[in-house]
Amino acid sequence: MQYFNLHTHKFTNDPNVLELVNQYPWEFDDSIPQYSIGIHPWYIDENRLENDLRSIEEKLQLPECIALGECGLDKRIDIPMDLQVQVFEQQIALAEKYKKPLVLHLVAAYQELIEIKNRLQISVPVILHGFSKNEQIAKQLVDNGCYLSFGKYLLRNPELKNVFLSVPNDKFFLETDTIEESLEEVYQLASIYKSCSVAEIQAITTANFYQVFKS
Repeated sequence: MQYFNLHTHKFTNDPNVLELVNQYPWEFDDSIPQYSIGIHPWYIDENRLENDLRSIEEKLQLPECIALGECGLDKRIDIPMDLQVQVFEQQIALAEKYKKPLVLHLVAAYQELIEIKNRLQISVPVILHGFSKNEQIAKQLVDNGCYLSFGKYLLRNPELKNVFLSVPNDKFFLETDTIEESLEEVYQLASIYKSCSVAEIQAITTANFYQVFKS
């Protein structure tokens, strides 16, 4: 593995990249070799919730499923927060049962995450994908044991440079999510910001991968 892509919606089958491909229980592709599966807060549907959770539990028992996600909380959508929290906590319970890391979509609900993490005493790794907030929020999350993944916003918002630099090397991942830019471009910019080679960034993310996904 030369590159690890923490979160993508597109499987490229690039032999140099280990891709954690986001899947949903209602549109699952069993040809993808490594994936996460979860209920995104945008797509909570109470009519199929029981079936979706059952499907997630089945997939979590397979070696190809290396994480649960993306799941989480989003305060900027119309789905009631109490329902979002309920579905999130049901997925956390499954991740804990099968010892799989959580990949999160989180919008304007950082304090809620920290409260839930501490109240439920979450023991599996928690990774926030697509991080785009300030150093204060980054520090709070890292101090509470979370990992942060950078991609689209790192490329498009120069102000994220200092946030990225503030995150310890053993606490970050890189990703593409839905962007057209390549994973290599994300790694290249990360290496420039960290004043090191791309190979060193690869070594860091590989070590983090084994720490989180192979522990």
